[in-house]
Amino acid sequence: MSETYVIEVNSQTAGIVVRDASGYQFFAASHRFNRLEGQIFRSARDAERAACRLVTGDLEMAS
Repeated sequence: MSETYVIEVNSQTAGIVVRDASGYQFFAASHRFNRLEGQIFRSARDAERAACRLVTGDLEMAS
């Protein structure tokens, strides 16, 4: 059974992450979060942090 989480930033859906053998893969819900599309994170919380950094403009940290 897969683990899937919705990632939200400021009440906006950023995307979902789906757990696989490599970690949590991000799937963007809107163009604003396309930069994170397909990235693998260690945890759903790490993906949420990256999405928050993307919104605040800290693009270098969003990986």
